[in-house]
Amino acid sequence: MPRIANKPTGTDWERVKREAAADTPLDDQTGPYDPSDAAAVSAYWQQASITRGRGRPPVTVKRPTLNMRVDAEVLDAFKATGPGWQTRINELLRDAVKHGLSKA
Repeated sequence: MPRIANKPTGTDWERVKREAAADTPLDDQTGPYDPSDAAAVSAYWQQASITRGRGRPPVTVKRPTLNMRVDAEVLDAFKATGPGWQTRINELLRDAVKHGLSKA
């Protein structure tokens, strides 16, 4: 894949290089605190509010992971039904337990 030449990023790289070479502390306009100041970092995290991002919501009862062998035709048939095939397998198994498993 060809590299995109000199795509602007909005970052003043010359300023970054100058400040890194001079080891200048950050001023108040560049961020919420100076990461070199341990007291400022501690104060920032004391006031921070951490929220959960995207992803699966927490559940009260975690379902265990299961590894089991099934016939290839069975697996292919469920996968052919599209997204949610694992949930459909779980629903069928739950229904079988609810109505009593027959002993073979």
